[in-house]
Amino acid sequence: MQRRYNRANFLLVIIVVWGLTPVIICVDAQAQAQIVFVSNRDERNWEVYVMSTKGGNPKRLTDNHHIDWAPSWSPDGEHIVFMSERSGNFEIYVMDADGQNPQNLTNNRADDNFPSWSSDGKHIAFTRNREIYVMGVDGRNARNLTKNDHHDWIPSWSPNSKHIAFASDRNGDMDIYVMDVDGQHSRRLTNNPADDTLPSWSPDGDRIAFSSNRSGSYDIYVIEADGAPPRRLTKNRRDNWHPSWSPDGKHIAFASDKDRNSAIYVMNADGRKLQNLTNHRLGDDTQPAWFDPAFSVALADKKSTMWGWLKQINR
Repeated sequence: MQRRYNRANFLLVIIVVWGLTPVIICVDAQAQAQIVFVSNRDERNWEVYVMSTKGGNPKRLTDNHHIDWAPSWSPDGEHIVFMSERSGNFEIYVMDADGQNPQNLTNNRADDNFPSWSSDGKHIAFTRNREIYVMGVDGRNARNLTKNDHHDWIPSWSPNSKHIAFASDRNGDMDIYVMDVDGQHSRRLTNNPADDTLPSWSPDGDRIAFSSNRSGSYDIYVIEADGAPPRRLTKNRRDNWHPSWSPDGKHIAFASDKDRNSAIYVMNADGRKLQNLTNHRLGDDTQPAWFDPAFSVALADKKSTMWGWLKQINR
């Protein structure tokens, strides 16, 4: 007798003993890994799109006459937070993963930008007035983590949600810093007269990818979270921006104008096997962010993201 399975209803359930507590991991077998990104390919306006991790089936999620920028997935993949100037200045918005039900989370005279969803799903970090803020996922209880006269921006959460990496010019040029989630114990990771910016924390918590123009053009570098010397991953005469790790830590997606117009590329975490995912010559593609449902888990009644290895949940 031939058995047929309804893939839409198929759920993979794994029971793991976490200490003395059973952990049920639920993975939707039909859900697919995706990369959200920003493009001006349609009507020359910056909108949020989503595609497969191979570059196929691009779908436009936002549609308005203003800039939508800097998308970031919720850990469960059900929502996307982003910045938009549709209300007159840049504010933080959230929408369903299919682009439906956009909601304004901030309403401030200053620009709110570069949102980043915490790995535990509880908070969103963002930049306001050149300072790093954090708020609840409903937009409430925004609080300033950095208070100085310099430019702090582009936060990136550590996998355990206890630290935030960010870029700052507080020492004269743009460098990568790390601080505790309450804004305390800030430390400088890079120290170079060039600009180091756009940090992205690796799924295992050990490394931070960033973009730097220390070689002339902007390239993707990786530095150990303990501050060991960085390694250069891309080597071409064009600019390479916005690194984003795959949830298993094996690949890095980024934007590059290597082929004149900006496109989304992916490479191995060591910089090898470069592949162009988008090659849309009518516009530019940038700001990739990766999500893979195979690394989304349910712990008790709370959802979080399993970054690479199960042990990293409680790192």
